Amino acid sequence: MTLSQWLVFIFIMQIVHGLSTWKLYAKAGRKPIESFIPIYNLVILMKIINHPRWWVFFLFIPIINLLMIPIVWIELIRSFGKNSKQDIALVVVTLGFYITFLNYTSEKLIYIENRDVQPKTKTEDTISSLLFAVIVATLVHTYIVQPFTIPSSSMEKTLLIGDYLFVSKIHFGARTPMTTIALPMVHDSIPFTGMKSYLFNDDVTKKETSLLNKFQLPYFRFPSIEKIKRNEIVVFNQPADTLRDMDNFKPDRNYYKPIDKKTNLVKRCVGIPGDSLEIREGNVYINGKIGNLPESAKTQYNFFIDTKGNTINQDALVNIYGAKEGMKYDNGTFALTNTGQYFLTLTNNEAAALTKNPVVKGVKKYLSPKGEDGGVFPHIPSLGWNVDNFGPIYIPQKGKTIKLDLKTLPLYKRIIQEYEENNLKIENGTILINGKVATTYTFKQDYYWMMGDNRQNSLDARFWGYVPFNHVIGKPVFIWFSWDKDGKGINKVRWNRVFSVVNGDGESKSYLIHFLVLVALYIGVNKVIKKKRLKNV
Repeated sequence: MTLSQWLVFIFIMQIVHGLSTWKLYAKAGRKPIESFIPIYNLVILMKIINHPRWWVFFLFIPIINLLMIPIVWIELIRSFGKNSKQDIALVVVTLGFYITFLNYTSEKLIYIENRDVQPKTKTEDTISSLLFAVIVATLVHTYIVQPFTIPSSSMEKTLLIGDYLFVSKIHFGARTPMTTIALPMVHDSIPFTGMKSYLFNDDVTKKETSLLNKFQLPYFRFPSIEKIKRNEIVVFNQPADTLRDMDNFKPDRNYYKPIDKKTNLVKRCVGIPGDSLEIREGNVYINGKIGNLPESAKTQYNFFIDTKGNTINQDALVNIYGAKEGMKYDNGTFALTNTGQYFLTLTNNEAAALTKNPVVKGVKKYLSPKGEDGGVFPHIPSLGWNVDNFGPIYIPQKGKTIKLDLKTLPLYKRIIQEYEENNLKIENGTILINGKVATTYTFKQDYYWMMGDNRQNSLDARFWGYVPFNHVIGKPVFIWFSWDKDGKGINKVRWNRVFSVVNGDGESKSYLIHFLVLVALYIGVNKVIKKKRLKNV
């Protein structure tokens, strides 16, 4: 729904609230008309149920309000002596309309003024504490910081599979949820079930007509404290998560998914709005100059390591030369090709180190030839673009206008039609946008170019194109834990990565010891203070 439609919906709900509670307001010593006045009626309602007025704030926060509204229903009927399990079940199951029933049928209801709202039993206390914890956690998770796990090798060796991150929402501006009916603290599916965690009709043919889709909130983002900088690592919703086959980006959209429920990804932002980007021989060029990555970036490429059939110790390949990916035998060891070569994924420094091995006769980076189609964005074979030789392309900037013709349209079609929701048609070689002939187009938001540091083993913008700003989630700032599934014993934990900074300069450094020292100091100081207090008593 649009903002105006939501305002109408909220107004209607206020009328429903008034019609359902005006007698109860009167029994509580309030004027019946107060139950109809938007916002003010909720402030008065908090007084009636003897709870703080700031609860009203939570009633308007998406997702959190799904938890708060039933609590308010329960507290309202309790304020009139309806405390039984049956009453509580009825008000929840009927979505609050049990209150309407009480409003018109229970003349003998007596308002309990200054009701004690403290839990009466241990069970109630436990439930109350859990609900409060979930509400606070959801608030933090949605608007401040979100945990994130690295699921794939697209950012190896900068970020590793098994790294657990904290992603800041406030750096680029927290985005309010667009999907209003969803389970808190989970993303797009319920853990261990594979079921959707939200109510929404994914059928694109019913995108505009399904009742479930009417409860989507319009996009809104709080002010940011900084802009996305070139070569920063960013977490975002995958724009292409609207296709049934995520490995096939050629079809037009055939599967509709809300923006905030699209798959979360983490990549490096190599191009920002207004940039001209080109990839030559695997190197990214921005505005005609080769991009300068921070020292912490460890970009990888595929290399042929020619040993003329001689083997290199497997432990040396892994522990000395850093090989993790490449062509392997079924038993997991690195394999030699028929021509006596290893095919390994390495950083440039690791490949250079291998050249010094006496067994190695030559090291060659594998690159897709220029002019060879690699099935990449915008999926036009005649362009001859691939992951190693791509572009140049312009990265759209909000407010900037481009010339539009049939040649440039494939680059911006998805932006115009999907991300910026215009009606796009081509009739007799003429481009029509919203029914009008279009020879130019002005962008409504900023776009970014996201790529994995594992350059030849990453599904990224080279396959699905630009990332709109409304898909940006946040900035990864901290690795709080790192787990190596292939490690043994205590070494399953990558101790050198625990409590390390993500977007910092230079080599990654763990601050775990510093943290433990601070914790020890805090505990020690607390003990000293307590001892002094006991002496003074």
